[in-house]
Amino acid sequence: MTEATFLRDTREGYDKIAGDYAERFPTMLVDGPLGTAMLTAFAELIKGAGGGPVVEVGSGAGRVTGFLHSLGVRLSGIDLSPAMLALARRNHPELRFDEGSMTALDLPDGSLTGLLAWYSVIHVPPESHPEVFAEFHRVLAPGGHLLVAFQVGDAPLRFTEAFGHTVSLDFHRLSPDRVTEGLEKAGFRMDARLVREPSGDEKVPQAYLLAHRPADG
Repeated sequence: MTEATFLRDTREGYDKIAGDYAERFPTMLVDGPLGTAMLTAFAELIKGAGGGPVVEVGSGAGRVTGFLHSLGVRLSGIDLSPAMLALARRNHPELRFDEGSMTALDLPDGSLTGLLAWYSVIHVPPESHPEVFAEFHRVLAPGGHLLVAFQVGDAPLRFTEAFGHTVSLDFHRLSPDRVTEGLEKAGFRMDARLVREPSGDEKVPQAYLLAHRPADG
């Protein structure tokens, strides 16, 4: 099967910039106090549901994966980019990181207590969201929890240069209403939605959606 162009471009782009990214953001952890609060709430829900397993899709250098691990969550990471995975494994040798795509997760049906997509669905074209959200629903056990974070907006950003490298990276700003609708169509029920205003160098609001796969769904 031919790989989708957006998957290839995302992998190649992050492979090129991985080292520069890690040097530029060596201590960047999550997303300020509100992002931290949503991750902490997600961790508490996971522990209340038995403690795992959990997967972060688009785990990058493993910063958020490591943060959740510090909160007592049993989890691993999946990412497209071998170079980012190498950074994650170096920075968090106690955790497992595998190469893979959120469009076709190599996981059994209903095998996860939780799934995190922290600023990773932004690299998936909105027309492919139904496929991705259906995959999230498939791998979560009934009662399992999902947390999705993304930038809010309508127009995508395309970067052809980053850290001095030629890339082709798309960042899709998304509508919380449309993402909510897509998750509900995939079979999820929404639990919480937080949209915060930009801070620091941010240009647009940031959104966090917390949902679950119903026990009967």
